[in-house]
Amino acid sequence: MKSLRKSSYEHCLQNVGTPNLYKDIFPYSEVPKVNFNQIQVPMDLPENIWITDTTFRDGQQSMPPYAAEQIIRIFDYLHKLDNNSGIIRQTEFFLYTEKDRKAAQVCMERGYKFPEVTSWIRANKEDFKLVKEMGIKETGMLMSCSDYHIFKKLNKTRQQAMDMYLSIVEEALNNGIHPRCHLEDITRADFYGFVVPFVNKLMELSKQSNIPIKIRACDTLGLGVPYSGASLPRSVQGLIHGLRTNCGVPSEMIEWHGHNDFYAVVSNSSTAWLYGASSINTSLLGIGERTGNCPLEAMIFEYAQLKGSTGNMNLHVITELAQYFKKEMNYNIPERTPFVGSQFNVTRAGIHADGILKDEEIYNIFDTDKILDRPVVVAVNQYSGLAGIAAWINTYYRLKDDEKVDKKDPRVGEIREWVEEQYKEGRTTIIGNNELELMVEKYMPEILKKSETKAS
Repeated sequence: MKSLRKSSYEHCLQNVGTPNLYKDIFPYSEVPKVNFNQIQVPMDLPENIWITDTTFRDGQQSMPPYAAEQIIRIFDYLHKLDNNSGIIRQTEFFLYTEKDRKAAQVCMERGYKFPEVTSWIRANKEDFKLVKEMGIKETGMLMSCSDYHIFKKLNKTRQQAMDMYLSIVEEALNNGIHPRCHLEDITRADFYGFVVPFVNKLMELSKQSNIPIKIRACDTLGLGVPYSGASLPRSVQGLIHGLRTNCGVPSEMIEWHGHNDFYAVVSNSSTAWLYGASSINTSLLGIGERTGNCPLEAMIFEYAQLKGSTGNMNLHVITELAQYFKKEMNYNIPERTPFVGSQFNVTRAGIHADGILKDEEIYNIFDTDKILDRPVVVAVNQYSGLAGIAAWINTYYRLKDDEKVDKKDPRVGEIREWVEEQYKEGRTTIIGNNELELMVEKYMPEILKKSETKAS
């Protein structure tokens, strides 16, 4: 990967008296605007990219708190999913309760290389004591960087906010702990008036201490846009490129953290990768504040498409995790959610079922059976026809090659007649798998026997 030379122009902190709230872009009484300056920045996907996880931090704060044993079990699942590939590199923990500290300690004692246990604290020295007591090597620290937060939430000036943030970073460095600076609300921040001079100070501290300092760019309200030529502060391309060229932050020290308020969390995260950030912060199933974080499972498939493989990751664990959240944690996954929803690879349309009957590649995104342990499924309703019923039998019982049932099989016709009769009598719901099993048992008992033999 080619290195980008830091700009020779040094940006100074603009310690303004009144906040810059970008009211032309964020009028509040209207939907936010996207402005364009037509500046094109170069795409530069780093050689090494990876995923980090915030399931136990941002994910946990948006739903009933996880029990300690649930945290530990999910952590084990993350390790199993990563399978020592290093693609899921870190996960972060709250340390505010005895339960969370105990869970983090147990996870650290597992001794896994991936994911590494890190923590999250507010930018104050009292929180920092928790990190030191736990012996955690890296911690994230909240550092709000927009004037919305600096002036309205913290009631400080930009200079006061910067000084406070720098002091807590210095405290971490003095104790040999690696700081990860979470630049909250960066997509509404004055990039050249606050972010760049602040990050430049952080890079100076990093150089002086010889300890890496990570920069997490936080799209707190999901306002980032991936469009080429978009203006700051909303441009994901511009933010990542600017951190690298104006501040000299290496790609491996840049992490993107997005939210899904405008349905753009995955495209924004991929854009951050493509324009120079090595790390994308995610949560399992996208669980997080308001509309959620970037789904970890989504970025695994983005990684696969950008890099051509997922190494030795065990992607079947994605399905196991979805089942765990549903059964053990009573979490409702919307049924059409890609990769994890109960209906993500289910087809109801008769013409699609006919295509799947001929070759499932026609209407399935990839071999979901092989990759996710989720065979393609055909739902049966009044529109399914012979093809739909035959396709259901073949997919449900995982029949291969010569075992497959043809739609011209007269027994398929008998099942179709039964289905049609159901809807003539006023039925409005799809035919359940258990009902179709009974029909197969009645008309095709040999298929049931083959299925039982395979299972045993």
